[in-house]
This record gives sequence, structure tokens and C-alpha cells, in this order.
Amino acid sequence: MEEQKENRPQAAPNEAPAPPAPAACPPGRQHCRISDQETNGKNSTASSNDFSDPVYKEIAITNGYINRMTRDELRSKLAEFKLETRGVKDVLKKRLKNYYKKQKLMQKEPINGDSYYDYICVVDFEATCEEGNPPEFVHEIIEFPIVLLNTHTLEIEDTFQQYVKPEINPKLSDFCISLTGITQDIVDKADTFPQVLQNVIEWMRQRELGTKYSYSMLTDGSWDMSKFLNIQCRISRIKYPSFAKKWINIRKSYGNFYKVPRNQTKLTIMLEKLGMNYDGRPHSGLDDSKNIARIAIRMLQDGCELRVNERMHAGQLMTVSSSAPLEGAPAPQMPRYRN
Repeated sequence: MEEQKENRPQAAPNEAPAPPAPAACPPGRQHCRISDQETNGKNSTASSNDFSDPVYKEIAITNGYINRMTRDELRSKLAEFKLETRGVKDVLKKRLKNYYKKQKLMQKEPINGDSYYDYICVVDFEATCEEGNPPEFVHEIIEFPIVLLNTHTLEIEDTFQQYVKPEINPKLSDFCISLTGITQDIVDKADTFPQVLQNVIEWMRQRELGTKYSYSMLTDGSWDMSKFLNIQCRISRIKYPSFAKKWINIRKSYGNFYKVPRNQTKLTIMLEKLGMNYDGRPHSGLDDSKNIARIAIRMLQDGCELRVNERMHAGQLMTVSSSAPLEGAPAPQMPRYRN
């Protein structure tokens, strides 16, 4: 729900001659677990934190060389390694630095890729809205999409989409219809939120998320979970679902990883900086989710380890430390109704 997320306060973010070509990254897990919280190597995958190791001097020398390269030189070197060549100069530098870094660290000690999430579930709700979004207006979810991203293949493996019938404001505003493309007839024929949530949970169970496969939720900003889902659960008189209590805020991850300010983490700007165009209809929840997934895939390819960085606790939005253990979301279960 890009339009509603803009102009909203966000939680502050938590917060590096070229050497011979290194060996190729192992197939499948191209991101090789380089953290999006990279700061002077603190979260490197080497088992030791002894940065006196000569490998870190080699990495620093290489980084200095990359910093002096032109955009054409960067693109040429990336093409030599069969890496993506699209994006602004800072993105290209980050991509090449991480490629060299992960190869050097893999030479030092092979990386165990089995502990990362098997899947990432990208969610971007659409909700009822009015022009200007007056503060007293209650937003209700009217589209529940999920894009299932396989972190081993780095491909979108499946999607889910259902519309939701609003209860408090059952008649959509003309502004909402124009913005989202969701018509009155669509929501009139839709199920209410508790039934749609039950369908979501059944869809996730069929894909063995949280049982056979580890996974995490991912959103474009804090508001999908901390505001829209939180409010919707209260409206529908159900508890907040446990599987959605922690998530990856990709805006925060993107800003930390590429070292850009918060005002450059809007969906369309992230796509532009990565050399991509928006694909589909803006403000369609499913299309927005697919484009967010494309950004996540590019970040994983660039060496970012997307990690849970936000959570809900006692109804409040909290930040998750980058040093917290990497844990997948629990197996989805239908929450109980409130008393």
C-alpha cells in the first residue's frame, strides 16, 4: 500500500589492480550469507572475529581499488563474473565488493548455507482509504497477497491473492477504487478477513512453511504488520497471528545494505537504483509484492543476508537487533478470537 505508507514515520534503521578472479559462488545460494548489516566486517561469515587475518587486508585493498573504478569499469568487471550490470554506481560498487568479499571468505572457510531461511513470504496489503487519509479514518485490509520467494533458486515459486470484504466502511471511496483498481463488486463478493486469514494459513500449511521449510515474512516498510494487520485483527476480534509477529522490513535492509538515506527507500526508487522498472499495476497488492520480491532477489544476489529486523510486542512495533539469532517464523496457526 505504497500511497498510504508515504509521509508516515518509520522506525529508525539499525545500524564496505583487481585481484585474480575468484572461484564462482556455489549454485543456488548466490548470496552466500553476507549480512545486510555489514559494518567493517563485524557480521562476516568467518568463524573468527580476528580481523588481523590477512584476508581482511586483501578485502580492504580490493575495496579501495573498486572505489576508484568508473561506472563502465565496474560494469565490465561485473560482466566478466557474469553478475548483474544494472544499477547506479554505488549499487555496482557494493555488488562487486561483496562478490570479492564472499569469495575471499569462502576460500578462508567454506560457508554453511543451510541455516538461512528456505523461503521468504512477501506481503503488501491493500486497505481502504480516502483521499488525504484523514487521521480518524480506519483502514481495513481489502487485498491479502503473498509472493513465495525460494531463497535457494532465487525465484518466485508461488503466489496467493484474495480480496477481503470490509466491515466498518463497506463502501469503497472513489479514491480507493481509482488507486487500487479494486472495485466495489470485488469486495462485496469477497470473504471477511477471518475467513481469508484461514485460507492464507491453509495455503502456507500446504507448502509446509514452518514445518519442513523455514521461512520469514517480508514487507515494504513497517506499516503492513504494525498498522494494517494490527488494526484489522482488532476489527475482526481475533488475536494477532504468531507467524506475522516478526518480519523483514526491506526498506530498512535496503538502506543499511546500500548505505542510502530513508527517503531513497521508496519502492519505485529502490527499483530505479537497482536498474529495474516497475512491472504491473502500481498499488495492486499482488503486483507490489512481486516487485518487492524482485528487489529482495537482487539484494540476495548482491550478497545481502536479509534478516528479521522488526517485530510486534504487546501491540507495539519494536526493532530486532542485527546480532539476534536468525530464526524462522513458526508454523502458521489460526489465532483465537478475542474475548
